[in-house]
Amino acid sequence: MPGAPEIEHRYGDKTHILDDPLALTLLAKLCARETTQPEINRLVAALYRQMVCTIIAAEMPTTRVAIPTRMIEHTPRAIWQGKIVDPRVRVAVICVARAGIFPSQVCYDFLNEILDPSGVRQDHMLMARTTDSDGHISGAAIQGAKIGGGVEGVTLLIPDPMGATGTTINAVLEHYREHVGGRPAHVITLNLIITPEYVRRLRAEWPETIIYAYRLDRGLSPDDVLASVPGEHPDRERGLNEHGYIVPGGGGFGELMNNAFV
Repeated sequence: MPGAPEIEHRYGDKTHILDDPLALTLLAKLCARETTQPEINRLVAALYRQMVCTIIAAEMPTTRVAIPTRMIEHTPRAIWQGKIVDPRVRVAVICVARAGIFPSQVCYDFLNEILDPSGVRQDHMLMARTTDSDGHISGAAIQGAKIGGGVEGVTLLIPDPMGATGTTINAVLEHYREHVGGRPAHVITLNLIITPEYVRRLRAEWPETIIYAYRLDRGLSPDDVLASVPGEHPDRERGLNEHGYIVPGGGGFGELMNNAFV
């Protein structure tokens, strides 16, 4: 993809793991033990502004325009003609509490600067992981939702920093399919870190969903798998511990961004 280099992998053309040294530098700092607030949210904001720029350039339609510049006062030839992002694109940014709250706001605010704000909205979903008696993740429960309209022809963006098990995204998309009218033009997840488990679940259950991420973490895979191209040994790749946390990961981003005491 021009302007957005990606790492080699075997997850298909709808999975984009960006080969971006600057983003990986910021993400490494974000995941480090010594990084605390307010640096955490500054890094998250920088990473998501950069990612949404990449997605706008790669996924959104363009239109040709002719725009007079300030030099029009001096010559009638001072008209720039070229291609820009079509401001008529309709987008809904889905805010998933709590790890997605701040990233969603960053993306929503930026899109309002680029597109016609009348076509940009932010939806809200209050969710929480559910666990079984052994502490293993069993799903995601929706505790409330505020949806700002139908989704026919709308591009859905889901900023969720940690693509771990895929249970959250699955619950979000099931809710939209069952309770919100229309068929979206595209569904795009914006993840800082993803796991092989996450990719496998989305490819199996939501094959048209487009995944963007800066990093693939599969740290619990055997050494020979780690030395191979991602996705080459899908049944042996593993990035989640027994409690559903990413390894190497960066801890619970929902807690970190909100400075939770527990």
